[in-house]
Amino acid sequence: MIWLIFGAPGSGKGTQSLMLSKKYDFRHLSTGDMFRHNLKNQTDLGLKAKSFIDKGNLVPDEVVTLMVESALSETSKSIILDGYPRTKEQAQSLESICSKLKKDIKGVMYLNVPDENITQRLSGRRVCESCGAVYHVDSKPESKTGVCDKCDGRVSQRKDDAPEVIKNRLEVYKKSTEPVMSFYKDKGLFFEVNGVGDTQDVFSRLEDVLG
Repeated sequence: MIWLIFGAPGSGKGTQSLMLSKKYDFRHLSTGDMFRHNLKNQTDLGLKAKSFIDKGNLVPDEVVTLMVESALSETSKSIILDGYPRTKEQAQSLESICSKLKKDIKGVMYLNVPDENITQRLSGRRVCESCGAVYHVDSKPESKTGVCDKCDGRVSQRKDDAPEVIKNRLEVYKKSTEPVMSFYKDKGLFFEVNGVGDTQDVFSRLEDVLG
């Protein structure tokens, strides 16, 4: 079976997906991981994607969909799919893939977090430029400002974590995913989960959905 997880950037869906995959022995598949795998291993799909990325263009739906189909076909485990579908057309393509592979979509878990909470989370995030360690000015600051605790690398704010950029990212996300959410609501597969609060509290709410 396949569970989809949705949430705006900074909603915590990556963290929650990993926690769920560990407890329930799900396979966590994210589109980001799929891209990195195919690019690193220079697969045919990776080379196709690279040809668009190198020109600064978006990777076409058909290439992304083929990556998803390939990843879904390689496991017999139950799956948490993170980052796909992002459009109604991709949702329809996923229906076709599932029918072909004889897999069922059990539901869509949507982590609902207000914009102001997400802005606070992301704008306070800091990342080590060397090892990628993540910090937060409020909840997890580095011991010495601007210096990574793990490797002494430079810790800084990502450009896309600036408040004005976050606002635009959220607007783009809402505009693109609204039709997808309506698609699954019409099918009775949509579960909205309060994504505000302690990580464990949010996890418990997701467990309630999974039953």
